[in-house]
Amino acid sequence: MTPSASVRIMGILNVTPDSFSDGGMHYSFESAVEQAGRMIDEGAGILDIGGESTRPYSEPVTEDEELRRVIPVIQAIRRHWRTPISIDTSKASVARAALAAGADIINDVSALRKDPQMLAVVLGCNARLIIMHMKGTPADMQVQPEYADVVTEIIDFFQERLNWLEANGVARERLIIDPGIGFGKTADHNLSILKRLGELTALKIPVLLGHSRKRFLGELSGLAAQERDHLTAVVSALSVSEGIAMVRVHDVAASRLAIRVAEAIAQAA
Repeated sequence: MTPSASVRIMGILNVTPDSFSDGGMHYSFESAVEQAGRMIDEGAGILDIGGESTRPYSEPVTEDEELRRVIPVIQAIRRHWRTPISIDTSKASVARAALAAGADIINDVSALRKDPQMLAVVLGCNARLIIMHMKGTPADMQVQPEYADVVTEIIDFFQERLNWLEANGVARERLIIDPGIGFGKTADHNLSILKRLGELTALKIPVLLGHSRKRFLGELSGLAAQERDHLTAVVSALSVSEGIAMVRVHDVAASRLAIRVAEAIAQAA
């Protein structure tokens, strides 16, 4: 495998009371802005801000509530830092408002399948677009997910989405793909994805890996969600040799150090 020249780190900032591993920790405006600054200091190259939990069995929140949670935080971050901001939403209205407030990237876990107006938002801006594979919805995705071949089905999904987006005027150069670790996948499915990341990077579209604190790490280790950051960092380091473009993590410092070591090994004579 050709090693990645530099894996970018996306720091997760959940402005929600109910995310699976850090729900409520940064729910207040002050705490969210403080955490943003901390992640930037630790080496985050992108901040991913979300106001609606997509944990298994979660229920959607209203547009007004999601806007109330994320827009003031984006505005405050942009006043203090120039670090790129990603808005984690499937609602076109939230994406549009976030871009106006200073966001640079749209991260849509539905891959533009949920809100018909999201395409118009994407076409009306120059923002990068992250599309993710998810089987089902957050409310039902972990109810016995089944695949004949999980990686092949993910690749087929992305081929369809990439072709659809290109046919509708969205240049491939703007796109980033996320295989959706933990989104409608069992532990075995997740391990297969990680083992076969090269098949995803072969699509020649930047790949984002969102493995942080996910349940399969707990199943392998017996550790609670907030105790899995060193395991997350191990996977982040392994992604270096697979050409992954970005990792999306809660603990920026742990993954940054792990990636630094992995890149040094990859570049050694």
